[in-house]
Amino acid sequence: MTRQFIFSKILLGAALLSFCTANGFAQTTAQHKAYLSSGIDGYLLSTALMSKGGGDAKLTTPRFTAFLNLGVNLNYDFNNHFGAYTGLNIKNIGFIEKSGDVTIKRRDYTIGLPLGLKIGDLAYGSYVLVGGGIDFPFNYREKTFTKRSDKTKFNEWFSNRVPAAMGYVFLGAHLNPGIALKLQYYPGNFLNPDFTETTNGITYKPYAGYKVNLLVLSLGLDIPYHPKEDIKNFKKAMKAQEM
Repeated sequence: MTRQFIFSKILLGAALLSFCTANGFAQTTAQHKAYLSSGIDGYLLSTALMSKGGGDAKLTTPRFTAFLNLGVNLNYDFNNHFGAYTGLNIKNIGFIEKSGDVTIKRRDYTIGLPLGLKIGDLAYGSYVLVGGGIDFPFNYREKTFTKRSDKTKFNEWFSNRVPAAMGYVFLGAHLNPGIALKLQYYPGNFLNPDFTETTNGITYKPYAGYKVNLLVLSLGLDIPYHPKEDIKNFKKAMKAQEM
């Protein structure tokens, strides 16, 4: 069973689950306080705790990206102070390694499923976020820059250079009207140290000895969408103008 097949099943299942659940909740939104929100991570500032060959872990050069970090969340508020959410998102995550005159930028596009808790003033929109999730890489890119030399790069779909799944935990805050700030940590290795490739008849492991744990700070938008309430408020506003 190929990674592409597994990924397609996960994507299809997640999409169907989100769609069906959203449709089922749409009929009971007012009663059970279930709703969709944008769930966009937006801007990502990342670094990594990286060690090679068993050496001490050091923070890598910060990496900033604003493309392409999209998503949608399905929320369920038990009351005005406690709720939960899941969703579906796409993130651009990675790190920068520098060694002498050589700079290597490695990044992954992932599709992920978050699962979080919301604690605070949910009615006002200011509360704490805590939880975790799992990301599934689907596009890997590596760029190498050397001073006084041209850069090299390659791009791979469903690459075995990285794990098939990456778990993470996060802690953050949601501020009214819809700003979400989160710190995410990936306890697993970003690279696959057992990956092998062959060049000029020689087989080797390019990531042997690497241990890379990502740290990602995200600044995004999480704006709720209440179709029934929005329509009701619009009608009220129109009636008020007619009076």
